[in-house]
Amino acid sequence: MNTITMFSKFLQFHTTIPFLPLPPFTHHNNNDTNSFLIFKHNSQFQFHYYETRRRRRRRNGHCCRCHGSSESEVQEARKAVSTFLQELGVSEEDSISIASKSPSYLNMLMDGVKDLDQLSSIIQQQQQEQEQEQEQENLKDKIIHIATEKGDKGKVAYLESLGFTLSSSMNVARYLSAETLPSLIHKVTSMKLLFFNSHSHDNQDFLIKNIRRMILYLSIPIDDDLQHTLSFFAKVEARRGGLKMLSSKDSAFNYLIESFPRLLLLSVDDHMMHTMEFLENIGIPRVHISYMILCFPPILLWNLRLLKNRVLALKEIDLVDGDYIRLLLNYPWVLSTSIQENYEEVLAFFHTENIPKTLLDRAIQSQPHLLACSTSKLKLMVDQFAELGVISKRLDRVITKSPQLLLQNLKDFLKIVLFFENMGFDGENIGRILARCPEIFATSINKTLQRKIEFLFGIGVSETHLARVIRKYPELLVCDTDNTLLHRIMYLMKLGLSEKDIAFMVRTFSPLLGYSIEEVLRPKIEFLVNSMERPVRDVVGYPRYFSYSLEKKIKPRYWMLKGRNIKCSLKDMLGKNDEEFATEFMCPLASHDRL
Repeated sequence: MNTITMFSKFLQFHTTIPFLPLPPFTHHNNNDTNSFLIFKHNSQFQFHYYETRRRRRRRNGHCCRCHGSSESEVQEARKAVSTFLQELGVSEEDSISIASKSPSYLNMLMDGVKDLDQLSSIIQQQQQEQEQEQEQENLKDKIIHIATEKGDKGKVAYLESLGFTLSSSMNVARYLSAETLPSLIHKVTSMKLLFFNSHSHDNQDFLIKNIRRMILYLSIPIDDDLQHTLSFFAKVEARRGGLKMLSSKDSAFNYLIESFPRLLLLSVDDHMMHTMEFLENIGIPRVHISYMILCFPPILLWNLRLLKNRVLALKEIDLVDGDYIRLLLNYPWVLSTSIQENYEEVLAFFHTENIPKTLLDRAIQSQPHLLACSTSKLKLMVDQFAELGVISKRLDRVITKSPQLLLQNLKDFLKIVLFFENMGFDGENIGRILARCPEIFATSINKTLQRKIEFLFGIGVSETHLARVIRKYPELLVCDTDNTLLHRIMYLMKLGLSEKDIAFMVRTFSPLLGYSIEEVLRPKIEFLVNSMERPVRDVVGYPRYFSYSLEKKIKPRYWMLKGRNIKCSLKDMLGKNDEEFATEFMCPLASHDRL
């Protein structure tokens, strides 16, 4: 009996290597069947055979050169694979490249040859009565025969050459039984050029951060498309390098196909090209399309009509300037069924809270992750705001300025509330701070708030005055210490003011450090010194001087007083309203010297 024919029978029943479904084999005669059954029912031979295979594979691992195989045998095997691929219609150049880049596939075939030889040897030992010597095929014929019997028609070798593992290659190949190898090569090349040619590392941080944020803020039941997408992210994250591997176009393509192998069943010209053209026509830059697809791969599986309908549904969200492209780029999940249905629920919830739809849509434009937030979670935050007195118009201001607070974990929000309570603030004052500067409640206590408190202590604001300073100007807690507050203090010190002077000014007028040097402090100091001919120290007693408009209040009042030869303090000049100022200084009989 021909050894290869006999081995093919054995493969059908006993191989431990994953195979595609094999075609049925014709049994030529009873002697062939009996020869095979000798092996099948002899436990001694089975043990010897499987033990030999197990030891060899454990030694080899994923090495492309089987244990005991010479370099010439490996080269011959590669040539055999190349020949096999050429017979399937692949060019000689491509076949050589694939054969050299699919070591695990080659290793599997050479293992098969060794199994074939091992089986032949065992059966020959048991069939001493057999008179004819078995035909000894050369290595090339054996490799080609085993590769043919796999049934994947070279697709496994090609997929491995792209960087897929052997197991992934086999899994993907199962979906492609109707595809010829040349057609598959053309499709993969076209897909990479179409969607990943502009893929680069430039937006890596944006891509990874966006994916993590989308997952973090998801709190609603999801449809199959989103479930499949989350599974895709989980598989990538479990790999070495995690989600960062999506920044590599080759890795991104491979991971995408592993999770969505049906993409290779779609026509490039009749399906994918139309999808690409549609996305470009609505304004998505080609360089960003690959990132959009990686964030939500099912887009590629939809027919064009479905994709158009999902995009059209976005018109329900009233965005400033109709900027739906930015929404799609920042949050591709907005096209999913779950997200679009949840928008209606979120809209209904805020309607019960008397929040205008326009305000909600602006919040979504700023924080699109609100679309994936359940109404139960939103209610928890809104109820907590209400306990602090933030309702009605105050709630409107909070949502307008810091919609991200609606996404915040309630425990984190309550930690900020406790932070203020420990400083001596009651619920009413905490609510006022929340309404005035809601972004404070989205910061980190250790990284932001505590650092600002220590900074204020460092410039001389005592614990006694701390609560008053923050109550008057809570924005201090979200100012940049190194690049903003410190620079402004250094500027004031260069003018000749001491640390004690600055601490006094901050205690009496805490917004002082919120003013820009170039736009506020410098021009008003220069006018004070050069035009009004006053010393810089005058602002120590009245730091509120910096809060008045130079053109609309300081200059007009100064020039009017100078024209009347009236001298007065900065407080008297600027602290009165227009009526009081007119009564005090513009009366015909008025004559003052209030320095």
